[in-house]
Amino acid sequence: MGTGGAGLAPLYVKAAVGAIGPRATTLPEGERSREGVSVDRGHLADYARVCGFPVEDALPPTYPHVLAFPLQVELMAGRHFPLPLPGLVHIRNTISVDREIDAAEPLDLRVHAERFVAHPKGAQVDLVTRVDAGGEPVWRGRSTYLARGATAPAGDESPELVPPDAPDGPAVATWRVGADIGRRYAGVSGDVNPIHLHPLTARAFGFPRAIAHGMWTAARALSALQGRLPAAITYDVAFGKPLLLPSTVELHAAATDEGWNVAVRKRDRTHLTATVRPATARDVDTSR
Repeated sequence: MGTGGAGLAPLYVKAAVGAIGPRATTLPEGERSREGVSVDRGHLADYARVCGFPVEDALPPTYPHVLAFPLQVELMAGRHFPLPLPGLVHIRNTISVDREIDAAEPLDLRVHAERFVAHPKGAQVDLVTRVDAGGEPVWRGRSTYLARGATAPAGDESPELVPPDAPDGPAVATWRVGADIGRRYAGVSGDVNPIHLHPLTARAFGFPRAIAHGMWTAARALSALQGRLPAAITYDVAFGKPLLLPSTVELHAAATDEGWNVAVRKRDRTHLTATVRPATARDVDTSR
Protein backbone atom coordinates (compact mmCIF):
# COMPACT_ATOMS: atom_id res chain seq x y z
CA MET A 1 0.00 0.00 0.00
CA GLY A 2 1.37 3.38 -0.93
CA THR A 3 0.16 6.68 0.33
CA GLY A 4 0.75 10.27 -0.62
CA GLY A 5 -0.64 13.73 -1.07
CA ALA A 6 -2.29 13.00 -4.42
CA GLY A 7 -4.30 10.08 -3.03
CA LEU A 8 -5.72 12.06 -0.12
CA ALA A 9 -6.16 15.40 -1.89
CA PRO A 10 -9.85 14.72 -2.75
CA LEU A 11 -10.60 14.08 0.91
CA TYR A 12 -8.92 17.35 1.88
CA VAL A 13 -11.01 19.17 -0.72
CA LYS A 14 -14.10 17.53 0.77
CA ALA A 15 -12.93 18.59 4.23
CA ALA A 16 -12.34 22.18 3.08
CA VAL A 17 -15.84 22.40 1.61
CA GLY A 18 -17.33 20.82 4.70
CA ALA A 19 -15.47 23.18 7.04
CA ILE A 20 -18.13 25.81 6.38
CA GLY A 21 -21.56 25.21 7.85
CA PRO A 22 -23.01 23.11 10.67
CA ARG A 23 -21.11 20.11 12.00
CA ALA A 24 -21.80 17.22 14.33
CA THR A 25 -21.43 18.00 18.02
CA THR A 26 -20.25 14.53 19.05
CA LEU A 27 -17.68 12.09 17.72
CA PRO A 28 -18.77 9.51 15.15
CA GLU A 29 -19.26 6.00 16.45
CA GLY A 30 -17.39 3.04 15.07
CA GLU A 31 -14.02 2.83 13.43
CA ARG A 32 -12.31 2.83 10.08
CA SER A 33 -10.35 -0.31 9.23
CA ARG A 34 -8.36 -1.97 6.49
CA GLU A 35 -7.13 -5.57 6.47
CA GLY A 36 -4.24 -7.26 4.76
CA VAL A 37 -2.35 -4.04 3.99
CA SER A 38 0.90 -4.65 2.12
CA VAL A 39 3.79 -2.23 2.48
CA ASP A 40 4.97 -0.67 -0.77
CA ARG A 41 8.77 -1.00 -0.68
CA GLY A 42 9.30 2.07 -2.85
CA HIS A 43 7.10 4.19 -0.60
CA LEU A 44 8.86 2.83 2.48
CA ALA A 45 12.23 3.81 1.00
CA ASP A 46 10.98 7.30 0.14
CA TYR A 47 9.67 7.76 3.69
CA ALA A 48 12.95 6.55 5.19
CA ARG A 49 14.96 9.00 3.11
CA VAL A 50 12.77 12.01 3.94
CA CYS A 51 12.90 11.22 7.67
CA GLY A 52 16.51 10.08 7.98
CA PHE A 53 15.98 6.36 8.61
CA PRO A 54 18.06 3.67 6.92
CA VAL A 55 16.37 1.90 4.02
CA GLU A 56 15.83 -1.64 5.27
CA ASP A 57 13.19 -4.36 5.68
CA ALA A 58 12.16 -3.42 9.23
CA LEU A 59 9.58 -0.63 9.43
CA PRO A 60 10.71 2.55 11.23
CA PRO A 61 8.71 2.87 14.46
CA THR A 62 6.88 5.92 13.10
CA TYR A 63 6.02 4.43 9.71
CA PRO A 64 2.74 2.67 10.69
CA HIS A 65 1.37 6.13 11.48
CA VAL A 66 1.48 7.04 7.80
CA LEU A 67 -0.10 3.71 6.84
CA ALA A 68 -3.05 4.48 9.11
CA PHE A 69 -3.23 8.19 8.33
CA PRO A 70 -5.64 7.78 5.37
CA LEU A 71 -8.09 6.14 7.76
CA GLN A 72 -7.73 9.11 10.12
CA VAL A 73 -8.48 11.48 7.25
CA GLU A 74 -11.52 9.43 6.19
CA LEU A 75 -12.84 9.68 9.74
CA MET A 76 -12.24 13.43 10.04
CA ALA A 77 -13.09 14.68 6.55
CA GLY A 78 -16.88 15.00 6.75
CA ARG A 79 -19.36 17.10 8.71
CA HIS A 80 -20.09 14.05 10.85
CA PHE A 81 -16.77 14.88 12.58
CA PRO A 82 -17.11 17.78 15.05
CA LEU A 83 -13.81 19.53 14.24
CA PRO A 84 -12.83 20.78 10.77
CA LEU A 85 -9.81 18.95 9.38
CA PRO A 86 -8.13 21.96 7.66
CA GLY A 87 -5.94 23.74 10.20
CA LEU A 88 -5.90 20.98 12.83
CA VAL A 89 -2.60 21.06 14.74
CA HIS A 90 -0.94 17.89 16.02
CA ILE A 91 0.02 18.57 19.65
CA ARG A 92 0.83 15.15 21.16
CA ASN A 93 1.64 11.68 19.91
CA THR A 94 2.38 8.41 21.66
CA ILE A 95 3.54 5.27 19.87
CA SER A 96 4.12 1.82 21.33
CA VAL A 97 5.89 -0.81 19.23
CA ASP A 98 5.66 -4.36 20.57
CA ARG A 99 8.28 -5.87 18.26
CA GLU A 100 10.12 -5.30 15.00
CA ILE A 101 7.67 -5.27 12.08
CA ASP A 102 8.92 -6.64 8.77
CA ALA A 103 7.84 -4.93 5.57
CA ALA A 104 6.71 -8.30 4.17
CA GLU A 105 4.05 -8.81 6.88
CA PRO A 106 0.41 -8.07 5.92
CA LEU A 107 -1.04 -5.61 8.43
CA ASP A 108 -4.54 -4.98 9.73
CA LEU A 109 -5.26 -1.33 10.63
CA ARG A 110 -8.00 0.10 12.86
CA VAL A 111 -8.65 3.75 13.74
CA HIS A 112 -11.24 5.38 15.97
CA ALA A 113 -11.73 8.78 17.63
CA GLU A 114 -12.20 9.53 21.31
CA ARG A 115 -11.68 12.19 24.00
CA PHE A 116 -13.33 15.17 22.31
CA VAL A 117 -12.66 17.69 25.06
CA ALA A 118 -11.95 21.36 25.72
CA HIS A 119 -8.44 22.77 25.42
CA PRO A 120 -7.30 26.20 26.68
CA LYS A 121 -6.91 27.28 23.04
CA GLY A 122 -9.97 25.52 21.61
CA ALA A 123 -10.92 21.84 21.46
CA GLN A 124 -8.92 18.67 21.05
CA VAL A 125 -9.54 15.09 19.98
CA ASP A 126 -7.58 11.84 19.96
CA LEU A 127 -7.27 9.55 16.95
CA VAL A 128 -6.32 6.08 18.15
CA THR A 129 -4.71 3.46 15.93
CA ARG A 130 -4.01 -0.23 16.36
CA VAL A 131 -1.96 -2.31 13.92
CA ASP A 132 -2.13 -6.11 14.00
CA ALA A 133 0.09 -8.68 12.27
CA GLY A 134 -0.77 -12.37 12.28
CA GLY A 135 -3.78 -11.67 14.46
CA GLU A 136 -1.73 -10.04 17.23
CA PRO A 137 -1.24 -6.33 18.02
CA VAL A 138 2.23 -5.08 17.10
CA TRP A 139 1.85 -1.28 17.09
CA ARG A 140 -0.39 1.28 18.79
CA GLY A 141 -0.63 5.02 18.43
CA ARG A 142 -2.55 7.91 19.94
CA SER A 143 -2.52 11.25 18.07
CA THR A 144 -3.95 14.33 19.78
CA TYR A 145 -5.11 17.16 17.52
CA LEU A 146 -6.08 20.72 18.45
CA ALA A 147 -8.63 22.89 16.64
CA ARG A 148 -7.88 26.45 17.74
CA GLY A 149 -10.96 28.48 18.60
CA ALA A 150 -13.31 25.46 18.45
CA THR A 151 -15.60 24.40 21.29
CA ALA A 152 -16.12 21.00 22.90
CA PRO A 153 -19.16 19.66 24.75
CA ALA A 154 -19.77 21.46 28.03
CA GLY A 155 -18.35 19.78 31.09
CA ASP A 156 -15.64 17.82 29.30
CA GLU A 157 -12.11 18.79 30.27
CA SER A 158 -8.79 17.99 28.68
CA PRO A 159 -6.89 15.24 30.50
CA GLU A 160 -3.68 16.51 32.04
CA LEU A 161 -0.84 15.85 29.61
CA VAL A 162 2.43 16.02 31.48
CA PRO A 163 5.15 16.96 28.97
CA PRO A 164 8.06 14.52 28.58
CA ASP A 165 11.28 15.32 30.38
CA ALA A 166 13.59 17.55 28.35
CA PRO A 167 17.30 16.71 28.20
CA ASP A 168 19.97 18.97 29.59
CA GLY A 169 23.32 19.63 27.99
CA PRO A 170 24.58 20.78 24.62
CA ALA A 171 23.09 19.91 21.25
CA VAL A 172 24.20 16.66 19.63
CA ALA A 173 23.30 17.75 16.08
CA THR A 174 22.23 20.78 14.06
CA TRP A 175 19.68 20.42 11.25
CA ARG A 176 19.00 22.85 8.45
CA VAL A 177 15.34 22.25 7.70
CA GLY A 178 14.51 23.37 4.18
CA ALA A 179 11.47 25.31 3.05
CA ASP A 180 10.34 22.28 1.05
CA ILE A 181 10.25 19.72 3.89
CA GLY A 182 6.51 20.26 4.41
CA ARG A 183 5.81 19.39 0.78
CA ARG A 184 8.29 16.49 0.79
CA TYR A 185 6.80 14.95 3.91
CA ALA A 186 3.28 15.54 2.60
CA GLY A 187 4.27 13.52 -0.45
CA VAL A 188 5.16 10.44 1.61
CA SER A 189 2.65 10.83 4.46
CA GLY A 190 -0.48 12.00 2.67
CA ASP A 191 -0.83 14.84 5.18
CA VAL A 192 -1.55 17.72 2.81
CA ASN A 193 -2.90 20.00 5.51
CA PRO A 194 -2.36 23.50 3.99
CA ILE A 195 -0.50 24.77 7.06
CA HIS A 196 2.48 22.67 5.91
CA LEU A 197 2.58 23.38 2.18
CA HIS A 198 3.05 27.07 1.41
CA PRO A 199 3.38 30.40 3.26
CA LEU A 200 0.14 31.74 1.77
CA THR A 201 -1.97 28.76 2.80
CA ALA A 202 -0.32 28.70 6.22
CA ARG A 203 -1.15 32.39 6.77
CA ALA A 204 -4.83 31.62 6.21
CA PHE A 205 -4.66 29.63 9.46
CA GLY A 206 -2.65 32.16 11.45
CA PHE A 207 0.94 31.03 10.81
CA PRO A 208 3.50 33.47 9.38
CA ARG A 209 5.09 30.74 7.22
CA ALA A 210 4.49 27.10 6.48
CA ILE A 211 5.30 24.82 9.43
CA ALA A 212 6.91 21.39 9.52
CA HIS A 213 4.70 18.40 10.23
CA GLY A 214 5.02 17.36 13.84
CA MET A 215 5.38 13.73 12.77
CA TRP A 216 8.27 14.62 10.48
CA THR A 217 10.07 16.26 13.40
CA ALA A 218 9.25 13.26 15.61
CA ALA A 219 10.49 10.79 12.99
CA ARG A 220 13.63 12.80 12.27
CA ALA A 221 14.50 12.95 15.98
CA LEU A 222 13.92 9.22 16.44
CA SER A 223 15.99 8.37 13.38
CA ALA A 224 18.99 9.97 15.08
CA LEU A 225 18.81 7.25 17.77
CA GLN A 226 18.66 4.27 15.42
CA GLY A 227 21.08 1.53 16.44
CA ARG A 228 20.75 2.54 20.10
CA LEU A 229 17.17 1.42 20.70
CA PRO A 230 15.50 -1.93 21.37
CA ALA A 231 12.91 -3.20 18.90
CA ALA A 232 10.06 -2.71 21.40
CA ILE A 233 9.77 0.94 22.46
CA THR A 234 7.31 3.55 23.62
CA TYR A 235 7.84 6.97 22.07
CA ASP A 236 5.98 9.81 23.79
CA VAL A 237 6.15 13.16 22.00
CA ALA A 238 4.81 16.61 22.89
CA PHE A 239 4.89 19.22 20.13
CA GLY A 240 5.69 22.75 21.25
CA LYS A 241 6.24 25.88 19.18
CA PRO A 242 5.58 25.41 15.46
CA LEU A 243 8.73 24.76 13.46
CA LEU A 244 8.57 27.51 10.83
CA LEU A 245 10.09 26.71 7.44
CA PRO A 246 12.90 27.15 6.65
CA SER A 247 14.74 26.93 9.98
CA THR A 248 17.95 25.78 11.60
CA VAL A 249 17.29 23.76 14.75
CA GLU A 250 19.27 21.75 17.28
CA LEU A 251 18.72 18.19 18.42
CA HIS A 252 19.28 17.47 22.10
CA ALA A 253 19.38 13.84 23.24
CA ALA A 254 20.48 12.37 26.56
CA ALA A 255 20.62 8.75 27.66
CA THR A 256 19.01 8.01 31.03
CA ASP A 257 18.54 4.92 33.18
CA GLU A 258 15.09 4.55 31.59
CA GLY A 259 15.96 5.24 27.93
CA TRP A 260 16.37 8.58 26.16
CA ASN A 261 15.14 12.12 26.61
CA VAL A 262 14.98 14.16 23.41
CA ALA A 263 14.26 17.76 22.40
CA VAL A 264 14.34 19.80 19.19
CA ARG A 265 14.98 23.50 19.81
CA LYS A 266 15.89 26.77 18.18
CA ARG A 267 17.42 29.06 20.78
CA ASP A 268 14.63 29.64 23.32
CA ARG A 269 11.92 27.98 21.21
CA THR A 270 11.23 24.31 21.92
CA HIS A 271 9.56 22.52 19.03
CA LEU A 272 9.47 19.02 20.48
CA THR A 273 10.16 17.17 23.70
CA ALA A 274 10.04 13.39 23.85
CA THR A 275 10.98 10.28 25.76
CA VAL A 276 11.93 6.91 24.33
CA ARG A 277 11.51 3.98 26.69
CA PRO A 278 11.68 0.19 26.33
CA ALA A 279 8.11 -1.06 25.92
CA THR A 280 7.70 -3.42 28.85
CA ALA A 281 3.91 -2.98 28.93
CA ARG A 282 1.15 -1.89 26.59
CA ASP A 283 1.58 1.77 27.26
CA VAL A 284 -0.82 3.12 24.60
CA ASP A 285 -4.37 2.21 25.51
CA THR A 286 -6.43 1.66 22.35
CA SER A 287 -9.38 -0.02 24.03
CA ARG A 288 -12.77 1.53 23.54
